[in-house]
Amino acid sequence: MSHEKKAIKATYFSIIGNTCLAVIKGLAGFFGNSYALIADAIESTTDIFASFLVLFGIKYSNKPADKNHPYGHGRAEPLITFLVVGFLITSATIIAYESIINIRTPHALPKSWTLFVLGAIIIWKEYSFRLVMKRSLETNSSSLKADAWHHRSDAITSIAAFIGISIALILGNGYESADDWAALFASGFILYNSYLIFRPALGEIMDEHLNDDLIAEIRKVSYQVEGIIDTEKCFIRKAGMKYHVDLHAVVDANISVKEGHELAHNLKDVLRSKIPELGHVLIHVEPHKYS
Repeated sequence: MSHEKKAIKATYFSIIGNTCLAVIKGLAGFFGNSYALIADAIESTTDIFASFLVLFGIKYSNKPADKNHPYGHGRAEPLITFLVVGFLITSATIIAYESIINIRTPHALPKSWTLFVLGAIIIWKEYSFRLVMKRSLETNSSSLKADAWHHRSDAITSIAAFIGISIALILGNGYESADDWAALFASGFILYNSYLIFRPALGEIMDEHLNDDLIAEIRKVSYQVEGIIDTEKCFIRKAGMKYHVDLHAVVDANISVKEGHELAHNLKDVLRSKIPELGHVLIHVEPHKYS
């Protein structure tokens, strides 16, 4: 299965899962007197729209290169990631605002059965996080990684809600707002995760040097190609699920231009064959300096 198909399949999984959970949380929160669960439902609702954005970003970023986009459309992915972060920040703000209002407003204790609902949700969301994160690592997708952290954030808010409701039920009257304090804490955690998602996407847009392991692998493969004596500069920039490479390859200074050209093409073909995540590869030939 191609990287694109894996990513799209994982995104559909997120959309369907978040839709079902938003309904379950909303109903359980309303009938169970739990604002923490309602806050959870709000986040799951924003997650649905965020997952649709991720789906669009993955499909658009994998469009082939054209006249106006010689390096392809991969940079659309971190831009989509920024929008997903915007959804996270918005949902965290709404949850925090409503939590503060509910803390100041007397209300009934949550129902005990909401704990069973939350327990099932926590298990499902952690499983969802691990599955989508695995796909994001397999496909090198920053937006899919953001989608995975949506699931982890959802699991954390559910854990906070579980703790808050438990405190309210155990301590009884006077502690009804423990549920709302839990939702407020969860909003802060969502904001923190938003930064963790935003930072690498910003680095991708800015062509930040973040790929030492890949550079080491490129050098290792290059040394295996007959005629390549050494490598010098190696620059990498990530675009979507692909890495574009500029590599300086050192060859015998006495060979012809044609032979150097053929070596560069051979090196390019070997690199793209051995490292499938590479996109555009530019080889600059340098003459070996004999001492």
